[in-house]
Amino acid sequence: MGITGIGVAVEADLARGLPAFDIVGLPDSTVRESRERVRAAIRNSGYEFPLAKITVNLAPAHIRKIGVGLDLPVAVSILAASGQAPARNLDCTTFMGELSLDGALRPVRGILPGCAAAISSGSLRVVVPLENAREAQCVSGLNVIAVGTLREVAEYLSSGAVPRMPRSHAALPRPSDSIVSCDFDQVIGQDAAIRAIQVAVAGGHNLIMVGPPGGGKTLLASCVPSILPAMDEHEALEVTCIQSITGTVSPDGLAQKRPFRRPHHTVSPVGMLGGGNPPMPGEVTLAHRGVLYLDEFCEFVPQVIESLRGPMEDGFIVVSRSHGRIGFPSRFMLIASANPCPCGYLGDPERVCVCQGAALMRYRRKLAGPVIDRIDIQIEVPRVRRMDLERPVAIFTSDSIREEVERARARQGARFSQRGFTNSAMGPRSIESVARLTPAARGLLLDAVDRMALSARAYHKLIKVSRTIADLDGIDDVEEVHVLEALQYRALDSEPQAVLSYG
Repeated sequence: MGITGIGVAVEADLARGLPAFDIVGLPDSTVRESRERVRAAIRNSGYEFPLAKITVNLAPAHIRKIGVGLDLPVAVSILAASGQAPARNLDCTTFMGELSLDGALRPVRGILPGCAAAISSGSLRVVVPLENAREAQCVSGLNVIAVGTLREVAEYLSSGAVPRMPRSHAALPRPSDSIVSCDFDQVIGQDAAIRAIQVAVAGGHNLIMVGPPGGGKTLLASCVPSILPAMDEHEALEVTCIQSITGTVSPDGLAQKRPFRRPHHTVSPVGMLGGGNPPMPGEVTLAHRGVLYLDEFCEFVPQVIESLRGPMEDGFIVVSRSHGRIGFPSRFMLIASANPCPCGYLGDPERVCVCQGAALMRYRRKLAGPVIDRIDIQIEVPRVRRMDLERPVAIFTSDSIREEVERARARQGARFSQRGFTNSAMGPRSIESVARLTPAARGLLLDAVDRMALSARAYHKLIKVSRTIADLDGIDDVEEVHVLEALQYRALDSEPQAVLSYG
């Protein structure tokens, strides 16, 4: 349910009467179809399918059972009930796997949360298909038995001998793994934007870039994965659990890189938040502990943009259905990019904007409101100047930026006594004690709140960003210079409906 595994007890009863095979315990269609797969797999594995009234119960009965991972435990329970496999070794053992008609085991989704549920239910061993062995081994404290066929499972139950795992061949890199993220040394003429991105990544702050076409917004966002800090074991397990239920786990097992999701602007609210039957995670969950990049932010439908308010603020999303509520984590860093108007040249000193009337107002309205108020850093990305193109000299590199980001993250982890906790996740109660402002810095911030008519949320976000800037400088107290820099990152708050200048 969500990314949490729930143990299912599979019971089989063989009674006298006309041959029948029923599965009870609120199974869905995929589980009911397992009857024919199990019947054929048992026969083709050299065993006899009992000619009796077979009743298989899936407990607890009030939870709907979905998926093909119950094929193997159903077959094992029938073999044990008919005396063709011993039942003594079933104690403290969990089985997961899909059966083919010839008795071979196929990989299934959700192995990692399933193994976590096995430990919670008291299991000491887990029997999984060979292709899922590396994923199951990510969970410590559990003996993983990898098998290839139903006959190997029965032989293991009879003798206790663990099948020898074949040597795995080197897996070919996936297309997503073979793409190397860009380096910031490829970015020219956008030093201020690079600095803003460094601050955003260091503190886990949301960021939006507004500027004319061709300014480098997409390139800047593509370079962000190269400066993301490494995940700790807890974060890697969370990300791998999400990948497990979506069937996108790396052949190496535990996830190594933070997610970087870039959905198209035609994505639906369900695709963004998650849902369906059964409920599956959406983009906000697939970007958990990573980055959600929304290119052409104003092209997304208003329902999708407004739906981001809850996940951005709470760090989780709850999908409500008639049979219950399922929660998915969604603690991501949002990066958005947008043009200032539909044609892209509103306020550009070199090009004339051709947008008029209601179309311009509808577009500009998306750059203001509750969602933008939840974005910590708002910057302008101007046109690259000619002198920068004539003498392209890179000042920043991803390696140097990442080192500073990791040092700032280390300071935050020591401050909160929790690695992976960033300044952006601070609550209002902890801001005053953690982000100590000097009297001059506090006076400057309060004056800015009055002049810019900032909300209380924007006030707190300015303190958080200032705290991150101080962490990058290695300073304990937030000083006036840090607040001044943070105020520069509220471009849409200072003039939300005015013409932006890129001079």
